Amino acid sequence: MVAVHHRTVSVDGLDVFWREAGPADAPVLVLLHGYPSSSHMFRHLIPALGDRYRVIAPDHIGFGRSSAPSADDFGYSFAALAEVTGRFLRAIGVTRYTIYVQDYGAPVGWRLALADPDAVEGIVSQNGNAYEDGFVADFWDPIWADAAERSDATRDALRPALGRAAVEWQYTHGVPDPTTIDPDAWEHDLALLARPGQEDVQLDLFRDYATNRELYPAVHAWLRQSGVPVLAIWGRNDEIFAAAGADAFRRDAPGAQVELVDGGHFLLESHLDLVAATLDRWYRDRVAPSRRAVS
Repeated sequence: MVAVHHRTVSVDGLDVFWREAGPADAPVLVLLHGYPSSSHMFRHLIPALGDRYRVIAPDHIGFGRSSAPSADDFGYSFAALAEVTGRFLRAIGVTRYTIYVQDYGAPVGWRLALADPDAVEGIVSQNGNAYEDGFVADFWDPIWADAAERSDATRDALRPALGRAAVEWQYTHGVPDPTTIDPDAWEHDLALLARPGQEDVQLDLFRDYATNRELYPAVHAWLRQSGVPVLAIWGRNDEIFAAAGADAFRRDAPGAQVELVDGGHFLLESHLDLVAATLDRWYRDRVAPSRRAVS
């Protein structure tokens, strides 16, 4: 059995919690979680890969077991989350890695890559958007409206997204058999969302999401110039990030491997074995040879 370690390090006065498994000298996979979850979403993937990779999954600030200062005490933005994540990786001595990004993990990962392009050896995007093609209008239009208008009314319109029905829906929609999804996943998220101050934290991040679209041209240019290997493995029934967002990677990364799976937003809850096996094959075929060439 692979041992999974649960650790915390202080980064500029903020505690960053992370889960880690695997040999210290193995290739590094950095797993970046989405909303409304935490590194908890990788609880099964980490031991599935930890015998051959060094797998590192931090909780973003405001999520999981990492520090969650109030919105008055910390400026919640995706730029801020990425800055802390970059400092966290430096603090634990990680300089070269493949990123696995999902949902919020994508804009954090894109910022890491743009800040230090040579650090990223590969990209696994599991419903982690980088293209306008990926936005499902019915889901995103209220978020764009709040970012543009920035009124109490537009902010209040997003509050239902923090509730039980919306959180459970993120896990169950698009899944052929929802009874295969462990309810503990969303119960874990709901317990953390119920902490004092979390509404303001999450509403601030909703409002900031529009800034991520501004990064896309730079991300596309980096993909073209770097030739970094890309695996886009996507729940094709996702009603938050459409499957077109996966196909779009081919425009700037012609060698991208795109796998559309009969699942939803949180693909690891329904297709863990498929994702792990696909990632492993892709890594051996696409990333490992380029690592050997560099060394």
